[in-house]
Amino acid sequence: MQKRETWGSRTGFIMAAVGSAIGLGNIWRFPYMVYENGGGAFLIPYFVAMLAAGVPFMILEFGLGQKFKGSAPKVFSSISKKWEWLGWWQVMVSFIITTYYVVVVAWAINYFLLAFNQGWTDAPKDFFFGEFLGLTDSPMNMGGVQTSILAATGAAWLMTFAAVFTGVKSGIERVSKIFMPLLFLLVFIFIGRGLMLPGAVDGLNWLFKPDFHALSDGKVWADAFGQIFYSLSIGFAIMLSYASYLPKDSDINNNACMTVFINCGFSVISGIMIFSVLGYMANQQGVPVSEVAGSGVGLAFITLPTAINLMPAPAFFGTLFFLALTVAGLSSMISLAEVVVSALIDKIALSRKIAATIFCVLGFLVSIAFTTGGGLLLLDIVDHFINNFGILMGGFIEIIFVAWFCRLDDLRNHVNMTSEIKVGILWLNSLRFVVPAMLGFMLVSNFIGDLSSNYGGYSTSATVAFGWSPLVVCLIFGVVCARSGEGFVNVSGVNRSFMKRS
Repeated sequence: MQKRETWGSRTGFIMAAVGSAIGLGNIWRFPYMVYENGGGAFLIPYFVAMLAAGVPFMILEFGLGQKFKGSAPKVFSSISKKWEWLGWWQVMVSFIITTYYVVVVAWAINYFLLAFNQGWTDAPKDFFFGEFLGLTDSPMNMGGVQTSILAATGAAWLMTFAAVFTGVKSGIERVSKIFMPLLFLLVFIFIGRGLMLPGAVDGLNWLFKPDFHALSDGKVWADAFGQIFYSLSIGFAIMLSYASYLPKDSDINNNACMTVFINCGFSVISGIMIFSVLGYMANQQGVPVSEVAGSGVGLAFITLPTAINLMPAPAFFGTLFFLALTVAGLSSMISLAEVVVSALIDKIALSRKIAATIFCVLGFLVSIAFTTGGGLLLLDIVDHFINNFGILMGGFIEIIFVAWFCRLDDLRNHVNMTSEIKVGILWLNSLRFVVPAMLGFMLVSNFIGDLSSNYGGYSTSATVAFGWSPLVVCLIFGVVCARSGEGFVNVSGVNRSFMKRS
């Protein structure tokens, strides 16, 4: 029986967990969410969501992973064999995310190199959609493979492979201890220089100017809970896998609080970085910040390069920003990879080296589809459905199962046993009522929206092929994997009494 690895230090685990939570969404999604939902007033529901849902859910996943010492499928199988499928659903969701997320990292790598001489030209929008992506008119028209994107995608997979192949302590922890301090350093340097630019303060005023009327809008609160859920890497197996490598005496509650607070703090810092640049850009063009504000791929690869072209020392700002984007993306990519690799190790007793090799080779082959001319459109559809249904459904079912069908008091006693901060009735009620209510509301809203009209105006054939079908694949994969093989070896000695009706 292979002994399970453990983190080399508490700092290493925190850096890895934070690295997973901090990703591209913190940089290009959170600032615009604040801007669109009441500015500084949005921080009120955001911090309420952080305390009422983010911290409790993180403690739950850290506790489950550390208690049952396994990947997501093994955790749920240890509780009840009938629920192993849920773990495989989450593993499959993570695998699909890696196949397109790595391509966005590849874009960042390319733009880091382009930043040395502003290779995106004086028309970043035309360059991005034309020469760089070779964008086609439909996701059904894949076009040709873009060589530069394919090469950078291969490089990103190699870096991911190197981190996961060498193990938890020697690979993931070591990389995280380099990546996270580097990421914060890059962002702070960028902010320090960016705030001195004319118009930067105006951008921050646009971002943080509070509109308290927004607090009466239910959508603002739903967006706050959604941002917390998506940005913390909870509900799709990452934190379960990472926590499974924690020693028995780990301070679960404190670790969870630190991870959540650092992640949310980085989001606010990212908002300052992005909107200081947008304020400068608006100042130079003589337009309101509202005309240049945006989010997502367009913000990172069109708006920001346009702003960088206007800046003094554009090579400095460009390389700094896209290196930060690359580091943030790679740290999350590594955590997603570990979800799949740890599940393979647990289920079929593969060595880490073989499991990492199989996963990375297969993942690279699938990701080639996203390096084609139709890759952006394909990515848009897959990402929408996986985020709005794959992740949400996995998290919703997990919280319902654990909070209502398992002995949550037993888990509370387990996490409190070695934790300085104790959780009580508020933690239980949050997991039983607040988190399921918000996730359920988001799921129902998403289903109504996507069943009433095709997402993004795409054809029905495209949304079925690249949106709904991957969800069906996740379910079939989960059921098949759960029913195959002899099951997991219960190395932790935990029996099935964790369920209320065992």
